[in-house]
Formats: sequence, C-alpha cells, structure tokens
Amino acid sequence: MKRYCLIAAFFIAAFAFQVSASDMPEGLPPTDGEAFWTYITKTNPYDGWGYWPGYYGMYSGNSPHGAYLKLYANGIALKAAREGKPMPYGAILVKENYGKDKKTLMAITPMYKVKGYSTETGDWFWAKYGPQGKIDAAGQVKGCINCHSAKKAEGYIFAKPK
Repeated sequence: MKRYCLIAAFFIAAFAFQVSASDMPEGLPPTDGEAFWTYITKTNPYDGWGYWPGYYGMYSGNSPHGAYLKLYANGIALKAAREGKPMPYGAILVKENYGKDKKTLMAITPMYKVKGYSTETGDWFWAKYGPQGKIDAAGQVKGCINCHSAKKAEGYIFAKPK
C-alpha cells in the first residue's frame, strides 16, 4: 500500500509541476546562478539580443549599477515592452554596468521573470556577476529587491520603454 501511495504522490507532484511550468516558455534556464550565466552567455548570448526600447547603446547610469549602462532584453521582454504590456514569464533583462571611463565593465546584473519564483517580489530572479561570470549574488537578492520595490507598480523595472 505504501508503495502505491508513493507512486501516486510522485505522479501528482509531476503533474502539478507540469501545469505550473506551462506558463513558462520552453528552453529557458533554471533559477540557478551558474546555469543562468551559461544561458545568457553561451546558450542564448544576451549581447545578441536587442536593446531595451529607447536605451540603445550606452547611456548614463546611477548607483548602484554604474556611471554608464547598456540594457539588453530577450525577445519575450522586447515584445511586451514594444506593446506596452507587463513583463511576461520568461522575460530577461541584462544590464552591463560600466565605470566612468565608459570602457571598464564592472558587473553584469540580470533580472529574470519566473512563474512562482517569488510572488511577493514580482517573480523576479536577480543576479549580479563579475565581468568574467563570477557570481556575486543570485536569487532573491535583498539589495535588488529593496531598490526595485520602489517600482513595484511598474513591474519592478526602472527603465520605461521609450
């Protein structure tokens, strides 16, 4: 009897995961710092995505991100931004953070919207990487959440599409 209960529990859990995962587009990475870095740099390199609408190339930035920034978005995020819609699950924004010389890459700070990841903070997975991919922070990063919560009504995003 115990064996049948365990098997039934396994299938119920697997079905529940499939139902909740169905809101996420296929082929996206897990919420793991290393796997996410591999995805945005090798599997689907962010520097081949488009710039966030109205933020083409390098632009002036603010602390904590850097004096100059570049903001990339995957196709899912770009489509929603261009249509004036909220960011759907699977949206990824990647910000390159540069120093005052406009040449020194200081950090790479992405945000990734994942169904059910953190409902109290808009379901965003946050990360901060060094220029070579060293994970400085990943997950429910308190500093990111504290700052971006000021833009909760805008989907936790500071840069409005232009």
